Amino acid sequence: MIAYVDTSSLIKLYVDEAGADAVRNLVREASIVATSVATNVEMRASLAAWRRDRRLTPSAYSSTRAAFAHDWTRFVAVELSDDVIRAAGDLAERHQLRTLDAIHLASFVQILERAGTEDVRFSSFDDRLNRAARSLG
Repeated sequence: MIAYVDTSSLIKLYVDEAGADAVRNLVREASIVATSVATNVEMRASLAAWRRDRRLTPSAYSSTRAAFAHDWTRFVAVELSDDVIRAAGDLAERHQLRTLDAIHLASFVQILERAGTEDVRFSSFDDRLNRAARSLG
């Protein structure tokens, strides 16, 4: 099974939030974990925000950031190609998505197209993005 995770899901591998166990189980079951290259920036910005808000101590921030950097090499990261950007624009208009959510959905579509018959699951904690992903069939 391939798991596509957006940032709202991926961060749950590194910090304690509601839904963390479900994401950890999904990732554990997956043969491939995929996401957009944009997730790297989103994750680092999110972790930095956790640090600024003092939800992570300086040492916890450093170790969490290092763990993410190490794990990043194991994820399949969908590049921001012209096709992905065009598709993201179309999906943003059709589903009223924010920019990065549309990029995640277009990246998920790329994974779906490459997966053949393999089971692909989409994981996000954004209701609108989940509805848009379900509408893809």
